[in-house]
Amino acid sequence: MGKTKELSKDTRDKIVDLHKAGMGYRKIGKQLGEKATIVGAIIRKWKKFKMTVNLPRTGAPCKISPRGVSMILRKVRDQPRTTREDLVNDLKRAGTTVSTVTISNTLHRHGLKSCSVGKVPLLKPAHVQARLKFAKDHLDDPEEAWEKVMWSEETKIEVFGINSTRRVWRKKKNEYNPKNTIPTVKHGGGNIMLWGCFSAKGTGRLHRIEGRMDGAMYCEILGNNLVPSVRALKMGRGWVFQHDNDPKHTARATKERLRKKHFKVLEWPSQSPDLNPIENLWRELKLYVAQRQPQNLKDLENTCMEEWAKIPAAVCANLVKNYRKRLTSVIVNKGFCTKY
Repeated sequence: MGKTKELSKDTRDKIVDLHKAGMGYRKIGKQLGEKATIVGAIIRKWKKFKMTVNLPRTGAPCKISPRGVSMILRKVRDQPRTTREDLVNDLKRAGTTVSTVTISNTLHRHGLKSCSVGKVPLLKPAHVQARLKFAKDHLDDPEEAWEKVMWSEETKIEVFGINSTRRVWRKKKNEYNPKNTIPTVKHGGGNIMLWGCFSAKGTGRLHRIEGRMDGAMYCEILGNNLVPSVRALKMGRGWVFQHDNDPKHTARATKERLRKKHFKVLEWPSQSPDLNPIENLWRELKLYVAQRQPQNLKDLENTCMEEWAKIPAAVCANLVKNYRKRLTSVIVNKGFCTKY
């Protein structure tokens, strides 16, 4: 992909003269012994700038030819995990020697930058189809229908979770100043599991899960927290319960209990945290808790309860109000994961 030798001004002028005489690119190239692509480039340049000489430019010309740029852009598009070293080797095999810095600059000029790979749930074809079907089936549901949904989910919160990823502004030799450090303990300092629910009217109860949760414990949690939350939020008749397809949620005992209680359950596609707005509340909760820096598990639990209760009802209402956007995003992305 090395750069070709530039044509002389006389040759360029001859190309333009032959073009004016009505000859095609291939015929001109054959007569002058040049490629038709080069002939076309010269003529397009003449049509745009009314000249055939190179325009003044600052700095050294790019070592990678337009064809080489197209090659690396095509490879990055088809294989986003390609490294700069891979691209350097590809160009070297094609006859162009460049550095990784040149590769980076070229990609940056075309709007590409190196980013951390996002982590998403593993989606099999059946999951993709189920997500797409759910989005299409409910796309035209009125906003009032989503206001009747009680969303639920479990999450894990660590004592030193989000704190460990924070950034600070500091001078070069001040890395161990107490203001610029975060205290840590071995094994992460422990964590707690929480079950929570919310609706468009606000947050429901938050429950700490003690020990390993099974179907029986899950039913007990629902009995002690779900119905009281529905009543406290005054959701009225016709409310719908949402939970995912965790084995504890789909166990026979759980389904039987929900049936006996006459709970209407929203049919849910597996591997779809981006469709559950409670994930946004979990993220907010973890940020608020991290700011208070709890020092032990009991302190962590109390802080979670306090911050969960402080979440404004307007935040909950807004998450539900914009639910149609989530469905649209899934459809646009053909059933694959979306940003939520």
